[in-house]
Amino acid sequence: MPERDTVVDTAMGPLNAILCTPDGPARAGLVLSDGSGPATRDAWQGVPGWLAERGIATLRHDKPGCGGSPGDWRAQSLADRAIEGIAALDTLRKQATVDRAGLIGYSQGGWVAVAAAANEPGLVDFVVTISGPMVGPIEQERVRIERALRARGRSEEVIEDALRWVDERADRLVAGQDPAQILADQARYARRDWYAEAAGPPYDTEELLVLGGRLARFDPAEILPFVRCPVMAFFGAADELVPVERSLVVLGERLPAEQRGSNGVAVLPGVGHMLYPEPPQADVPLFQQLSPAFLPLLGAFLDRVTAG
Repeated sequence: MPERDTVVDTAMGPLNAILCTPDGPARAGLVLSDGSGPATRDAWQGVPGWLAERGIATLRHDKPGCGGSPGDWRAQSLADRAIEGIAALDTLRKQATVDRAGLIGYSQGGWVAVAAAANEPGLVDFVVTISGPMVGPIEQERVRIERALRARGRSEEVIEDALRWVDERADRLVAGQDPAQILADQARYARRDWYAEAAGPPYDTEELLVLGGRLARFDPAEILPFVRCPVMAFFGAADELVPVERSLVVLGERLPAEQRGSNGVAVLPGVGHMLYPEPPQADVPLFQQLSPAFLPLLGAFLDRVTAG
């Protein structure tokens, strides 16, 4: 399982990356796309090695401004991340000498993988999403916050009050209003019972509010019809961050019929957002806590889309 350092040339500069290849010739390749927030090229634990043992080369890279790489991930849109994913795919194809290659993304990285495939259908051969919502950031965040409030035992009155502000804030972010004014108005609710859940990160700084406004206009349902390659979508049945049921409906309604026999969906019982139990065991590597069904199903999908 040889690994070597490389870079991906992007608009923000050369991002540090790691190319992991099989001991023999690679039959295909995957770019690994991280979720929201900061992330480095070391974040995927045992997944690259597992894939290499099955003949799949991988490339994983820092997000801008992380791991010693230039730039700032907080200045990116999802379109920027998709372009970055295509650049990584090009690097992977050239350096691992593979013809067939796709993207695998977790959480927000699932949006990135789908967007890359929709924008460049001739360059992406397959997509895998892990806990990637198939609704936009506004709906996904509304669900996340409502579930967090219910988990804390907040009353229906408190939840309704919180969601009124959540909806107003989302509308103002989409409209491009001044984040400093939004923060000032939000601070008036600091004594409300819902404040910690509904007004905490990523809604507590101007910088992150600007990022939220940049992401808020994205809707995967609008671009799924333009994804012309096979898609495999994994969800955790106990995921409190993603509206899984709604995501399944969107996939069924919006993916093009031409790949219906090649697409796959798996809802894995007993696991949460990253496909391991919540909370995970602190003394066990996360890779070892993944749903036991995940890797076999991933392998079966990759075998099918890379055959021939």
